[in-house]
Amino acid sequence: MKMPHYLILFRFMLAPTIVSLALVLKGESRLVIVILMYLGLLSDIFDGIIARKQNIATEKLRRLDSQVDLIFWIAIALATWIIFPSLIKANRIGLLCILVMEGLCYLISILKFGKETCTHAFLSKMWGISLLIAFTALIGFNHAGLPFKITVALGIISQADVIAIILILPKWTHDIPSAYHAYLIRKNIPFKKNKLFNG
Repeated sequence: MKMPHYLILFRFMLAPTIVSLALVLKGESRLVIVILMYLGLLSDIFDGIIARKQNIATEKLRRLDSQVDLIFWIAIALATWIIFPSLIKANRIGLLCILVMEGLCYLISILKFGKETCTHAFLSKMWGISLLIAFTALIGFNHAGLPFKITVALGIISQADVIAIILILPKWTHDIPSAYHAYLIRKNIPFKKNKLFNG
């Protein structure tokens, strides 16, 4: 295995660790979970950058990265629910909206291409940052407020972008920056990807 594989494995192992900490230590685990969350995001950023630098950003690796991302953030959400169930209950509508949109992305992609979505779109990356901020507020400070509302809004927008990408693409591919770029692919119009974000 190369470094990107180890970074993905690290993030995968963080998921059960975070949930276990929340189950065993409850509120006392908050600081550790927040730190692990930031480490997980850093591993997510650098696995893609390093993979592109090493020219190993294959379909298999990128799909694995996407699935581990989903597992990682579900673990963070579960930990938040374990520590602050009333907070999650109070914001369940926003969370449900995000879950429905995420499910639609997967469903539409599987129905059209027979594979899960793996766009790593720019708006999805921005949503990842907003998730980090929102869960820092939720876990670290027992507060939802504006960070959570922004995350829900950005989550819906970014998932709508992913659905548009899936519907526009003529065939399955990974690392598509936006629906506009999917349109360019459909029209066979060449474009240059950002090496830092999409190789």
